[in-house]
Amino acid sequence: MSPVEHAEHAEGLKEPGDAEPSERVPAGLLYVPVRSGAAGCTARFFRTPLGGRTAVGFTSAALLAATLGPEQASIRLSEPALRALAAPLGVTALTVDPQFSAPAADRTAAAVRERENSWRRRHPQHVGALRVTGAAAVVACLNLLIG
Repeated sequence: MSPVEHAEHAEGLKEPGDAEPSERVPAGLLYVPVRSGAAGCTARFFRTPLGGRTAVGFTSAALLAATLGPEQASIRLSEPALRALAAPLGVTALTVDPQFSAPAADRTAAAVRERENSWRRRHPQHVGALRVTGAAAVVACLNLLIG
């Protein structure tokens, strides 16, 4: 035992054989949120606050219901099975018992905003700017041709 390990053991900070924080520790059976579709159940994957994709599992049905709502369907999977399911999709992160979740995006509100901000909605000021820009381009071309 090295002097550092001996000092940590003596202070009760670390027991021999304790896992390091960076090591993966099996989480056991998890409640994994799913959604139903035409092909059956599909595991739901989520985004981390930084935008990365993550698989999510809960250690109890009560924690799943408290975070995602009582109507959320789930299946029981082991932690290695969930990782194996997520790996082919490029999802390598696994979050166990997340405490917060953002509400689902309101797709109808996003569609309304998109329609309001689109060029199909012809605002007189925008149309006038295009006319002036187009006229300036025609005059510039005529000046080049006439010389």
